[in-house]
Amino acid sequence: MKIKEQENDIILKNIECFAVELSLFCGQAFRWVKNEDGSFTGTVKGKVLNIFQNENQIIFKNTTLEDFENIWSHYFDLERDYAAICKNFENDIHLKKAKDEYYGIRVLNQDSWEALCSFIISQNNNIPRISGIIKRLCENFGERIDGENYSFPSYERLKNVSVDELGILKAGFRAKYIADAVEKLCSGEISLEKIKEMPIEDARQELMKIKGVGAKVAECTLLYGFGRKEAFPVDVWVKRIMSELYPDGLPGCTKNVEGIAQQYLFHWRRNLKDD
Repeated sequence: MKIKEQENDIILKNIECFAVELSLFCGQAFRWVKNEDGSFTGTVKGKVLNIFQNENQIIFKNTTLEDFENIWSHYFDLERDYAAICKNFENDIHLKKAKDEYYGIRVLNQDSWEALCSFIISQNNNIPRISGIIKRLCENFGERIDGENYSFPSYERLKNVSVDELGILKAGFRAKYIADAVEKLCSGEISLEKIKEMPIEDARQELMKIKGVGAKVAECTLLYGFGRKEAFPVDVWVKRIMSELYPDGLPGCTKNVEGIAQQYLFHWRRNLKDD
């Protein structure tokens, strides 16, 4: 991978296994939008990024080398050798098929609170509605960065916001779960920093102390918000995958990167046209 700084842009060349659109819209993030020119705009850690990919390069618009190194490189998991991981997936016929069809998916390293809150909202929900609720959350309780872009509100910002006030989000029953997460985090009963250091089973149990956080939401939070690539969220699609293809468990080529395998299999299976 070659990194070039050009005026206000960062340009990446010769990067393997990184499809921007697939990574942003494979069900793991909810705040990115596709623009008419084919680029994508999103907000991470209070920074707005416009990113564009063509055949030979990826352009990070209006950013600095410092922000690329401190935010975007980690967010897009650029330090990890996905080409080697995907090469290893070729040892399994089903993963090879998923990888070949959707090559370039990367599991994003999102903010732990944003991931937790977003996947609480995701319960029994569809992606357009999830995105709408999160958009209203940011517009009403986040800080305006520029234009229509807002930061994701911290849990401290939501400390004194009542469930009734969260009604503006139109989140339904999920509002009380957001409020419970905020209460437990602000009181110190649960610490995101401590969860980062816990063995994964302990981290799962800690997250599930929050009302409305079951196994799936905890696993999604660990995978997308804590960088735990061994986490393995199971929804209806993954249940089908496991029963149809892996009744005896995942193959050995997924060890320690089960979450990356899950993302490929999940996206492949939900887009597969059943016979």
